[in-house]
Amino acid sequence: MLESITPLIITHDEAMNIHRTLAQVSWARRIVIVDSGSTDETLAIAERYAQVETHHKPFTDFASQCNFGLSQIVTGWVLSLDADYELSQELVDELRALKPREHTTGYRARFIYRVYGRPLRGTLYPPRVVLYRAGCAQYKNEGHGHRVSIDGGIDSLNAPIYHDDRKPLARWFLSQQRYARTEAEHLLKSDRATLSKVDQIRLAAWPAPMMVLLYTLFAKGCLLDGWSGWYYALQRMLAEVMICLEIIDRRLRPDS
Repeated sequence: MLESITPLIITHDEAMNIHRTLAQVSWARRIVIVDSGSTDETLAIAERYAQVETHHKPFTDFASQCNFGLSQIVTGWVLSLDADYELSQELVDELRALKPREHTTGYRARFIYRVYGRPLRGTLYPPRVVLYRAGCAQYKNEGHGHRVSIDGGIDSLNAPIYHDDRKPLARWFLSQQRYARTEAEHLLKSDRATLSKVDQIRLAAWPAPMMVLLYTLFAKGCLLDGWSGWYYALQRMLAEVMICLEIIDRRLRPDS
């Protein structure tokens, strides 16, 4: 099965993460990277892996980057990874032994969130489809993020992927400001009836930050993870605060 899988990785200044991601897919015959103008050591690190093939595309949105990457895939299966994902060894072994059923076109994986290598008991990061047949997938933008649409049946993988972003905190703040603007616009332009209950709470603005903090600490158990748990919980709260402020700002602005 491993011989029929091509990892696809979207990058932009991921020098702090990319080596760990690539090391766990070094079994692949070909690895496709779509880079949007990295200025750090990302590409130099990627060049250490002989099977890496780098394509350069200016960033417009995540879905466009991913769909461009799909156009470069020639094998039957795609393993779609962010540059801060690290496959567990158990997942590599599971992929090696995988025998897809005839109607299966994709597999979703669960995530274990790490803070500088320290695993948390829980995460708000949901399972997502990461492995799929190349000809059955199409990416679409959704708020500040993106999701893949798969034609066919989706099964679940048992072993996890580690999510461990070690870029500087200042970079996180800059990214969240951009995400918050996009997410606020998405929520305000959407038909409220089509939004999930979570997004309806976010659209109300003020309840979301406190609810996320409490849910992460207590329901997800991050309170028991010490400083790592507080770090993650406060990040999630601040991300919601930024979205909240963007929504309120648009409602108060005279020219809105």
